Amino acid sequence: MIYYPAIMEKIVYFDNNATSRVAPEVADVMRPFFGELYGNPSSMHAFGGQVAKFVTRAREEVAAFLNCSPEEVIFTSCATESDNAAIRGTADWFGTGTKVITTAVEHPAVLQPCRRLKALGHTVVELPVDGVGQIDLDRLRAELKGTQHALVSIMWANNETGTVFPIEKIADICREYGAVFHTDAVQVAGKIPVDVTKVPVDLLAMSGHKFHAPKGIGILYVRKGTKLKPFLLGGHQEAGRRAGTENVPYIVGLAKACELARIGMAEEAVQITALRDRLEAGILAKCPNVRVNGDRNHRLPNTLNVSFEYIEGEAIAYRLSDLGICISTGSACASGSLDPSHVIRAMGVPFIAVHGSVRFSLSRYNTMEEVDYVLDRLPPVIRNLRELSPFGPDTDPTTFK
Repeated sequence: MIYYPAIMEKIVYFDNNATSRVAPEVADVMRPFFGELYGNPSSMHAFGGQVAKFVTRAREEVAAFLNCSPEEVIFTSCATESDNAAIRGTADWFGTGTKVITTAVEHPAVLQPCRRLKALGHTVVELPVDGVGQIDLDRLRAELKGTQHALVSIMWANNETGTVFPIEKIADICREYGAVFHTDAVQVAGKIPVDVTKVPVDLLAMSGHKFHAPKGIGILYVRKGTKLKPFLLGGHQEAGRRAGTENVPYIVGLAKACELARIGMAEEAVQITALRDRLEAGILAKCPNVRVNGDRNHRLPNTLNVSFEYIEGEAIAYRLSDLGICISTGSACASGSLDPSHVIRAMGVPFIAVHGSVRFSLSRYNTMEEVDYVLDRLPPVIRNLRELSPFGPDTDPTTFK
């Protein structure tokens, strides 16, 4: 647990899919680049060239993490930029008439640029999902059949439910029909292996702050031979594919986070899965009228999304926040909205539960003590909110419209 006496007694942070703590090892390797190693890696002088060598090594480490060549790695400011660059850049290359196929449960960083393309005259299809958040692969094939220029953008794993898509099968289908395949891999990086030799994606977005690197750094993987127009124009950085002076401290920090994940991912997955499963079992045992959302057979080791029927997820999150427990009602990028999650709605979760959905997302820094702390304090919160709620198991179902 993290203690902040000036703020509150303790913090239990179970919102790691929104952002994660920067690893101490990451902060350590970044520090020199805020001080003595401040040179511009694009400069011609030796001082800048010295810094450029660290960028080269960082690119090699990220490439090792993805099992690709360093030339296929573009450093960006975040995964939102990477997603936009992949989607808009591909459509710009193909021109008018591109067919874009995505899903109804994508992150807004994918859905919004796809919808912008639709407004510009491109054909955009948002595939529906079933009750556990999976797509129909036959529907994907049907949408690709007969297309000349197609871009498929499907996330590797959902940020709200942790549902992992059959990404290898999707990639094979895209290759079969000659479609460009982009995946938002933000939530899988550092949690499960990402090997682009085994999963033949063409474009892949990743964000450092989801796995213990700082906010403000991401990558776009571009498979050799994949065509797209640059999203940011200006200087010659990133081999002319993304203009802007390199964010050296954050690039070096991202590389260190990749190294730590590459070495410790398998062991951490076992540890984190045990914590998540204990949390899930405890919630189901102590709180009635609860449902687990997502594909429980194919999900990230750190993510648990549950719906507490007849109450509001926002109320749960606020009550727990007062107790020092940090959770989310879904994507942090949409937390300003009181509308129910588009992901949960797309899965067909009943009205009595859709508003009561919350997400617990864990990391290597969480402990069994913290899980038990939450299990001790959550049930009274749920009981109290249900006592205040005008709805309950005996409410007339026609009330829910």
